[in-house]
Amino acid sequence: MPVLGALTRRVGHHRWFGAAVRLLVPADRLVGRLTRGRVVALGLIPSLVVTTTGRRSGRPRSNPLLYVPDGDAYVVVGSNFGQAHQPGWAMNLRADPAAEVAVKGRRVPVRAEVATGAERDRLWRLLVTEWPAYRAYARRAGGREILVFRLVPTGRGVPGGPGAPA
Repeated sequence: MPVLGALTRRVGHHRWFGAAVRLLVPADRLVGRLTRGRVVALGLIPSLVVTTTGRRSGRPRSNPLLYVPDGDAYVVVGSNFGQAHQPGWAMNLRADPAAEVAVKGRRVPVRAEVATGAERDRLWRLLVTEWPAYRAYARRAGGREILVFRLVPTGRGVPGGPGAPA
């Protein structure tokens, strides 16, 4: 898998890659659901599944995303593969920042914080170190602000958090 992960990072900046991955997202969601979040993005890159509340439907919406850790938080980016519009899950988080992530088979309630200023710059550097293609996505977004979220654990399922075993 390390070779496939390196290859994925190498071709990730191409426009065709984003289109191909968007076609695979439904299959990735299914694999994530069947493995209870243990396998996302075929295990090629560090990934989680974020479940938000649909801003119009009020229904749960789950999406696999690349993430980087930042302390006990998870950092994700609303790049939408460089498309001109924000991804739905990012707009859902802006409307209701309460969400849940499934990462490595563990479900964790989180609260989304939109990073700004120097904090955004620091987190962006972490993200592009893990996935250099984010630079190409930012160029293709045509001036649209790409949102960077810090998903901060809020309680149950968090080591030492409320409801965690002693």
